[in-house]
Amino acid sequence: MQRYLDFNATCPPLRVALDAADRAATEAPGNPSSLHWAGRAARRYVDDARDQLAAYTGAESGNIVFTSGGTESNNIAIHSVLSVAQPGSIVTSAIEHPAVLKPLEHYSTEKAKALGWSVTRVAPDANGAVSAAEMIAAINKDTRLVCLMQANNESGVMQPVQQVADYCREQGVPMLVDAVQALGKKPLNFKAMGVDFMSLSGHKIGGPKGTGLLLVRRGVKIVELTPGGGQERGRRSGTENVPGISGFAAALGKIDFTTFSPIRDLFEKELVEKLPVASIIGKDVGRTPNTSLVMLPGMDGETLLMQLDLAGFAVASGSACSSGKREPSHVLMAMGMTEQLARSSIRVSFGPGNSEADAVALVDALVAVFRRLKQMAGMVI
Repeated sequence: MQRYLDFNATCPPLRVALDAADRAATEAPGNPSSLHWAGRAARRYVDDARDQLAAYTGAESGNIVFTSGGTESNNIAIHSVLSVAQPGSIVTSAIEHPAVLKPLEHYSTEKAKALGWSVTRVAPDANGAVSAAEMIAAINKDTRLVCLMQANNESGVMQPVQQVADYCREQGVPMLVDAVQALGKKPLNFKAMGVDFMSLSGHKIGGPKGTGLLLVRRGVKIVELTPGGGQERGRRSGTENVPGISGFAAALGKIDFTTFSPIRDLFEKELVEKLPVASIIGKDVGRTPNTSLVMLPGMDGETLLMQLDLAGFAVASGSACSSGKREPSHVLMAMGMTEQLARSSIRVSFGPGNSEADAVALVDALVAVFRRLKQMAGMVI
């Protein structure tokens, strides 16, 4: 029996999203930039989806720039601010998604430092939560951009974005919030939060892969990463993905991730009881309701993942977007863990179709794998 428990990596597309995408593709096959009847039909699908997404996220339709996903959205926001700014400081957390940390590496080079750029990466505490006070303390009159995620993709730990956003707004400092993992799991209100940018991705809530958006505060200028035909009001060129956008909007609100909290809690309770060596990252702070980041000291996360895969379980080790690399979790390393400990983690994220039986079965499989690997290690010794 196969059990999918990796919903933070992607949520398999919902039927309602696939049906919406199919309707858009078949009923409105024109280019939404074309002026004829076929183009106007496609444009209506895009505009209707834009209105739905704006209402759901507490934004205005004009705030939305459709993109290919969270990575592109983050890059657009970062590029828009820093490519036209005078050298100064950038403040972020050490646990951001690579889609934020990688673009900021450009401003950490020796050449960038010589020009006056600096990047401060605020480390989290032992629970995986970044301190709002430390983020705020790192901001000064020369700060050009602040980046802080809403929820961490590995641990699920919620971050203090509102406190930091309030301060940034007072100081007139642009702020980007990566809310990809929060969508559908926590209420979002872009206008009330008062930030300049917020990135979202459709496939995390059962929409089609390859579709996302960037929310942009009214009056904030976007610098295109890839200039072209001037779509999205000249903010992101390229023909809009009409089926994907329609499917994204159709998936809104269809999954209540809070219903998976009891399953997650049962999994953690059973695991710690049967494997006392196991520990749960972020269990004492606010987390997304479906996410469990488990530490199993002495084990290798990739080995555990492969053994569980053979047993029919799909889970993750560290960030799924970096799963092809043999690198320890940068999130756990930022929390002060050794490389060996950081490699001993697996992430379980529950979603539609999962039950308490899946949680119990996963615990039993983990216990069996743990004992088998320990025995093998003992034989080698």
